[in-house]
Amino acid sequence: MDMAWKIIQLLLLASVTAVWGARPKSQKGKKNLLNVCMYGKHHKKEPSPEDKLHDQCSPWKKKACCSVNTSLEAHRDVSLLYNFNWEHCGPMKPACKRNFIQDTCLYECSPNLGPWIQKVNQSWRKERILNVPLCKEDCESWWEDCRTSYTCKSNWHKGWNWTSGINECPVKNTCHRFDFYFPTPAALCNEIWSHSFKVSNYSRGSGRCIQMWFDPAQGNPNEEVARFYAEAMMNGAELHGAWPLLLGLVLLLLLS
Repeated sequence: MDMAWKIIQLLLLASVTAVWGARPKSQKGKKNLLNVCMYGKHHKKEPSPEDKLHDQCSPWKKKACCSVNTSLEAHRDVSLLYNFNWEHCGPMKPACKRNFIQDTCLYECSPNLGPWIQKVNQSWRKERILNVPLCKEDCESWWEDCRTSYTCKSNWHKGWNWTSGINECPVKNTCHRFDFYFPTPAALCNEIWSHSFKVSNYSRGSGRCIQMWFDPAQGNPNEEVARFYAEAMMNGAELHGAWPLLLGLVLLLLLS
């Protein structure tokens, strides 16, 4: 019995060591989730100041993953960034288009998406974002501004006819109002870019969801959000590493 308790004490010590011993590595990993640019077609290798970012991309000028030229192209109806035409079903209402420009600026310019970057094997990028928690008001505004504009698809990442060099609707797809393909705000935000976003239950300013736009004079609120999720991910990884030792402890207690 005494021997069993000695083993249990050693396992407890090993468990604590596993958790705390991993912290320097995790802290380093956390830095790799913060202030980073994804490996994409137009992203810079590292974020840096860009004083002349255009219009809706300007909030990121102090620390940007996009160049001035990228910010200019983000505002064109058919951008040279990806030859993508937002108006594939006729003119898009200006309020709706503004949301797509802002979405593009966030994707191209933000250095605060590290916790949601995933590796992919695609010809035009090696990384993407997945399930970024988008603030619910931003999602609701996007849907409300776009619901009476027209589209022919619910997933804009794939399935287009590219024979002309610009995305066109597949032959069998019919143009309908946005709210036909996206009956709810969540349907729009979650599905339009293959789950790049996942609409959050949190509100703007909560520190728990990513804002598509913000007043740079008040600072970038997405920095706090990225730190929160990076901390959560690193702490979860540390605890996961200690589970085998903790399980061994439980088994010994049951057998003693």
